[in-house]
Amino acid sequence: MSEIRLDGRVAIVTGAGRGLGREHALLLASRGAQVVVNDVGGADAAEAPPAQQVVDQIRAAGGAAVIDATDVGTPEGAARVVDLATSTYGRLDILVNNAGILRDRSFAKMSAEEYEAVMRVHVGGTFWMSKAAWPVMAAQGYGRIVNTTSAAGLFGNFGQANYAGAKAGIIGVTKTLAIEGARSGIRVNAIEPGARTRMTENLLGDLADSLDPSLVAPLVLWLSAPECESTGEVYNVGGGRVARVVVAQTRGLFARDLTGEQVRDAWPEINDESTATVVTDFRQELEILTDLLGR
Repeated sequence: MSEIRLDGRVAIVTGAGRGLGREHALLLASRGAQVVVNDVGGADAAEAPPAQQVVDQIRAAGGAAVIDATDVGTPEGAARVVDLATSTYGRLDILVNNAGILRDRSFAKMSAEEYEAVMRVHVGGTFWMSKAAWPVMAAQGYGRIVNTTSAAGLFGNFGQANYAGAKAGIIGVTKTLAIEGARSGIRVNAIEPGARTRMTENLLGDLADSLDPSLVAPLVLWLSAPECESTGEVYNVGGGRVARVVVAQTRGLFARDLTGEQVRDAWPEINDESTATVVTDFRQELEILTDLLGR
């Protein structure tokens, strides 16, 4: 079995001081990538910042890495991170948007600050980092962007309306960038990870011990590889399992004289999962309707 190599490639990993980001950065570097390790987290006075510890570990293993402590939630901050990558290593091939925070609270009690802070880091960080990297990757005719969504964004979760909204938004950004980047050789995907981190350890219960973050990084490695041509997809990954997440629609109800009463009476049919098929884009939705209309 041949090894996936990233020699000569340059990567940015945001939120790479701890948890998932740390594992992503270490694995990409071990396969030859030169890595910008971005993280705003500090440390105790007796220790180096977490991002510096990651950089030191990469360098000790013979790899190349630099630290960056810029806030990625603004256009200006994102531009500085990309400028560091290109000025240090001459190009940018891989962007892993991993930075994130939690401000969990029930919807009724959630403050504007708790909403805005989560949106700024998750959606803003993903959007602005991708925006800053885009012209560099487009000029090269090559790029790999890996975003990070969550089960909360797909299914919701109590006390996480802000986080769920942000993570659902990242799915929309991912799919749109995949469409727009296709002609420029830019492939964009998202991971939906399950891992024990500082953000999640209190949410996972007994399952936490089985969800080492190092078991997520191999998927990021593959999605970052030149050989991987998949784009616009979401992949669940955790505990050693990797699976593609799909959107499905039931056969549903079709009636040109549609009324509320017809919807009511056909509600079991509309919700019958046994008739569901995978739908990959809006054009497929339109094709289904076109067929039903006989056009």
